[in-house]
Amino acid sequence: MVIPLALIVVITLADVHSPDGVSLGPLLVAAPAITTAFAGPRLTGLIGALALGAQTFLAARSGGVATSNHIAQLTGLAALSVFAVLVCYVRDRHKEQLAQVRSVSEAAQRALLRPLPERLGPLHIASSYLAAEKEAHIGGDPYAVARTDERTRVIIGDVRGKGLSAVGEAAMLLGAFQEAAHQHAALHVLADALDRSVHRYLTQFPEADEEAQEHFITALLLEIPDHSPVARMTVCGHPTPLLIRHGTVTAIASPHTAPPLGTWELGPDTPRTAHAFSFLAGDTLLLYTDGVMEARDPTRTFYPLEERVAHCAKNSPTALVHHVQQDLLAHTHGALGDDAALLAIQRSHTAALSGLHLGDLVHGASRHGRAHDRHERAPAPPAPPAAAHPARQDRRG
Repeated sequence: MVIPLALIVVITLADVHSPDGVSLGPLLVAAPAITTAFAGPRLTGLIGALALGAQTFLAARSGGVATSNHIAQLTGLAALSVFAVLVCYVRDRHKEQLAQVRSVSEAAQRALLRPLPERLGPLHIASSYLAAEKEAHIGGDPYAVARTDERTRVIIGDVRGKGLSAVGEAAMLLGAFQEAAHQHAALHVLADALDRSVHRYLTQFPEADEEAQEHFITALLLEIPDHSPVARMTVCGHPTPLLIRHGTVTAIASPHTAPPLGTWELGPDTPRTAHAFSFLAGDTLLLYTDGVMEARDPTRTFYPLEERVAHCAKNSPTALVHHVQQDLLAHTHGALGDDAALLAIQRSHTAALSGLHLGDLVHGASRHGRAHDRHERAPAPPAPPAAAHPARQDRRG
């Protein structure tokens, strides 16, 4: 507020000390005009009134207020001050409406992509989401976790498309996962159920979206038992995670990669299976989406994720995710071409694991997954009661 007030004082004093025939009073219109940049309608009106008073004072000193020239100057200054007040009023109304829209948008987006707990069973979890669209908190890269008996199930996906246009399919996938994660004992069967859900969603209103047949969602499903140093994953066209162990970064390769979710009607090209690998106390898994792998700098160089993760491999999950996020933004100069999601999961050193030999556990987990494959594909009667208790299966596997 010092700027317009000082402007009024300086112009008034300059006019008083200026030679006869030189009138600086019309410059007073700058005071209310400048005030609209940072003040509301009341303060703008106050500055306009002060400028009008100064103009009246200058007019009275040089020939009287009743002259046609001074009347025109006063009328113009008054009209501009009123217009400035109206501009401030309309602008503030729009700002309030925009603030309400942003508040509703943020609440809706946070309700869809809920913050993950830092601790879940024996696991430490940290996540990060970078939306490609400005003012957006989420887009088409959903992730979620679910606790089922004595294990944790995780999903991370990537909807075809980006930004807010992909939120609908992301919301559908998260809802389907939270429900189906508690109904299917085998991980690959859970993936099949999600595939059918996505397909139904995409084809429910074909007339509303002519490109519905071309939509799909890549996904990675992960299952981590509490008391076994193993993890199982089912890959549906999604990038496989990075395993960090003793400061060394290794890409987990899956021997079987199934098509993305939503391609159920195309037929069983590749049957979904659950791949088991060792996941010891102190190990960290980094899950990510294509937006991280395909991020480019101004020279079109891809972001070297595995190389950059190796520089902070001994960090905690929270520090690891924060480092990769900041490094990714620095690499792209803040201009992401796609949504990017990161999810770090570390098994606690205090986790109470089984005393079985690790090789037996991994072999048993794989054998257990193959048994599930045979059981789920066979057109047999309903599963026996033991299949409804995945906790006992986890202890065996």
